[in-house]
Amino acid sequence: MNINQNYLNLSDSYLFSRIAKRVREYSESNPNKSVIKLGIGDVTKPLVPAVISAMQKAVLEMGNAATFKGYGEEQGYLFLREAVCGYYSKKGVTLDENEVFISDGAKSDLGNILGLFSNDNTVLIPNPVYPVYVDTNIMSGRNVVYINGNEENGFLPLPDKNVKADIIYLCSPNNPTGAVYNNEQLKVWVDYALENNAVILYDAAYEIFIRQETDNVTAQTSNLKPSSIYQIDGAKECAFEFCSLSKTAGFTGTRCGYTVIPRAIVRGNTSLNSLWLRRQTTKFNGVPYIVQRGAEAVFSDEGMAQIKGDIAYYLENARMIAACLRELDVWFTGGEDSPYIWLKCFNNMSSWEFFDDLLNRFGIVGTPGAGFGACGEGYFRLSAFGERANVSEAMARLKKI
Repeated sequence: MNINQNYLNLSDSYLFSRIAKRVREYSESNPNKSVIKLGIGDVTKPLVPAVISAMQKAVLEMGNAATFKGYGEEQGYLFLREAVCGYYSKKGVTLDENEVFISDGAKSDLGNILGLFSNDNTVLIPNPVYPVYVDTNIMSGRNVVYINGNEENGFLPLPDKNVKADIIYLCSPNNPTGAVYNNEQLKVWVDYALENNAVILYDAAYEIFIRQETDNVTAQTSNLKPSSIYQIDGAKECAFEFCSLSKTAGFTGTRCGYTVIPRAIVRGNTSLNSLWLRRQTTKFNGVPYIVQRGAEAVFSDEGMAQIKGDIAYYLENARMIAACLRELDVWFTGGEDSPYIWLKCFNNMSSWEFFDDLLNRFGIVGTPGAGFGACGEGYFRLSAFGERANVSEAMARLKKI
C-alpha cells in the first residue's frame, strides 16, 4: 500500500488551525483579558425567521408517513433548483434547473470538482488566495501557476496572455482581499478562458454583498460589478459558478450551497454538466430535505428581505472598520461590497508579527495575509462578521496604536 505522496507537499497545518492554536494559548496565559475575533469568516447572525419556519414545517413533514422523505435527488430537490433559477433570473441570467446542483457548501464542490479534470492540466490561481484552491490541487499533484495581486492592480489581477492555463480560479468579491471585479475586468478573463479552451471555477460565495443594483439587467457597463459571472457574454461556454448560503443566509452550521454548470460547456466532445451529474450520483447522497426547505425559503421575498437586513448589518460593521483605518491613514481595500477588509500591516511588520502584536497588545484577532500566499505577506485581513459592540470595541482599541 502506498500513500498519496502529494499530501506531504501541503503545509503542516491549515491556516485557521494555526490561528486557533495561538489564540487558545493567549487566552490560557491571559484568562482575564477579553479577545475580539475578527479573523475567521464565520457569521454571527442567526438563521432568519422565514428559514426557521420552513425548516420547522419540514421537520413535522418528516414525522408523518404521508409527507416523509427518504432519499432525494443527488442533484437536489426540484423546488430548490427552481428557486435558484428564479434568483438568477432577477440578475438577467437564464438557467435551466438541470444546470443547478445543490451541495453542502461551496468548499466541498470547489475541491471535488477537480475530479472531472486530468491531473495534467495547468491551474492558474490569483495570489493571495483562499487556501482551499491551492491545497486541493496540491493533493492531486497538479501544476499550479500564480498571477499576482498587489496594490498596483488593486488585488484584482488580469490574465497574462503569455501564460497558458487550463483551469482558472476566480473569486469576486474576493476572499481574502474583499476586492470586486467589474464587468470589463471579468470580460477579459472570460475571453482569455475561451481563447485557451480553459474552464473558470468562479467562487461567488460573497455575491450578495455587492450592493450595486444589477437586478433585471445584464452587466454591460464597464464599471458595473457583476454578482454572477453569467452576466458576462460568453461565460456560459467556459465558467462554473459556485455559491454557498453560508455567508448569504447564515448556513455555516446548516450546510447548503449550489454549483452551476451550464450544459453549453463541452470539452473533449463531452458535456461537463453530464460528467458532474454522474459524479454526484455516485459519490453524493444529497443535502437533507429539511435543510433544502430552509434554503428554498432564503430565495422567497420574505426570506430575502430578512437576509438583506443581516447583510446590511455586516456591511455597516465593514464601514466602521474602514472609517477607523482611514482615520489611522492605513492603506486598505475591500469593505465596500464585501465583508472583508484587507489592510497593510503597520510599521512594515510581517503578517504574523502584526497578528501577534494585535493579539498581545489589544486582544484583537485577524488573519495574517501570508496565510493566503506569498503576495499576502505584509497584509492582514479583518472580517466584519462580528457583533456590532465587538467591532466598535475593537476599533476603539485599534485607535490607541
